[in-house]
Parts: sequence; C-alpha cells; structure tokens
Amino acid sequence: MAKCNPMSIEPLKIKLDRPLAIFDIESTGISPRADRIIELAVIRIEPDGTETEKYWLVNPTIPIPVESTAVHGITDEVVKDCPTFAQVAPQVDAFLKGCDLGGYNVLRFDIPMLSEEFVRAGLDLDADNRRVLDAQRIYHLKEPRDLSAALRFFCGCEHRDAHGAEADTRATLDVIKGQFRKYDDLPRDLATLDRLFNATDPFNADRSGRLRWVDGEITINFGKKKGARIKDLVGEDPGFLKWILRSDFPIDTRRIV
Repeated sequence: MAKCNPMSIEPLKIKLDRPLAIFDIESTGISPRADRIIELAVIRIEPDGTETEKYWLVNPTIPIPVESTAVHGITDEVVKDCPTFAQVAPQVDAFLKGCDLGGYNVLRFDIPMLSEEFVRAGLDLDADNRRVLDAQRIYHLKEPRDLSAALRFFCGCEHRDAHGAEADTRATLDVIKGQFRKYDDLPRDLATLDRLFNATDPFNADRSGRLRWVDGEITINFGKKKGARIKDLVGEDPGFLKWILRSDFPIDTRRIV
C-alpha cells in the first residue's frame, strides 16, 4: 500500500461556517477519569481553508504504564521535564476557541479525555455546543462490518435471513471459509490463530483487564480505586469489593475478588 503524502492530499471538501479542529490524543490509558493526556496534536482549519498546526507534549503527572508506552513509545523519561496539561491548557483553549471538533473515534475517546483534562485545569471544553466530525462514524456507516456485509464481501451473496440463529451460524461459517480463501497468509492452526487475534496482556489478572498484576500483587485497574491492591481493600474498603461481587462484572473478575 502506498504511503500517504500529505502534500498531495486535496483540500477538505466541506463547507465550513466556523473553524474545524482535527485532533488526536496519546495518553496513559483509556479511562478519561483515571488517565492523563501525554501528547496532543491539533490541525485547525479555517473556513477559507487555511490550516494551522499545534502540538503539545506534556507531563501526565502519573506514571506511564509499560503497555501504553508499547503503543505510542513515550516514556516517563521523555516527558519528565515537559509542562503539565494544566500549564498548557490556556494555550489549547485559545487554539480551540470557536472550533467544531473532528478526529477518529473522538466521540468515544478523545473528546471525553480532553473534557476531563479541561475540568482539572479549571476550564470548560463546552463539547456539547460544538459540532463533531468523527471519521470512524463515517467509516462504519459507509463500510459496515456486520455479518451481512462480511458475507457480501467474502462470499458474494446476500444474507436474506439475518438475525435468525440458524441462518447466522451458517453465514458465519461461510464467512470464515471465505476469509481463508482470500487470505493465504492466515495461520492454519487454531492455537496460532487464537494467539494472533485474541492476544491477552500478561499483566492482566482477569480476561477483561479490570484486575492487573503489579509488583506481584493483584490491583484494581479501573475507577476511583485504580492502583489499589485487593488485599489492602479487604481491610480498608471491603464495601468496594462487595460492590464488585454484586455488580455485573465478568465471572472471572468476581471469582478473583
């Protein structure tokens, strides 16, 4: 596949009545409340098509997990002398002033993450009053990835009895056969396929990653108790553990607790 050349990309074919800020975030994790921004890049596009770029590398003030570093390559050492987000927040706020927002998966991740950082800095992103252009939503709408679309793509036929268990099961098997016809480089044994497509983080104590091993201890990996050791919570906050047991957490998570 050819590498994209930014100089050759055609102008944005959208009529803008106010600036559009396309942005992307790298962070310590995926929880807007518990995690922090490390890297923020923004391209501001004016209604006349003029583009201005800004970039911030910030100290998240919390340790960067090794699994996050594996994704974006940024370590604690890299950001130790960088400003915090609170220190650059006024610059970010000014650059986004009057802008609608855009990006890839921004509705589920980047906007909530940025909104939380703004609150911590004493500012308001006011996301509810900005229009949003999410490239992922367009992609999923125009190129659906449901079973009917897969059957059409891999087998060249329509799924006429969709959402019936028997028909869906048969269609799924046909899609799998079609995938192995199309992709010669797919492994041909289930053990390798399982490792390739269902890779698990070795630091996860449960399948979902809500519990993690840290320094030989099982810790909470979500919410207000993130980082707390389960054995400490037994004495300090047993109500939190009881809440996990009563709630709709996966059975392996509840079994460990």
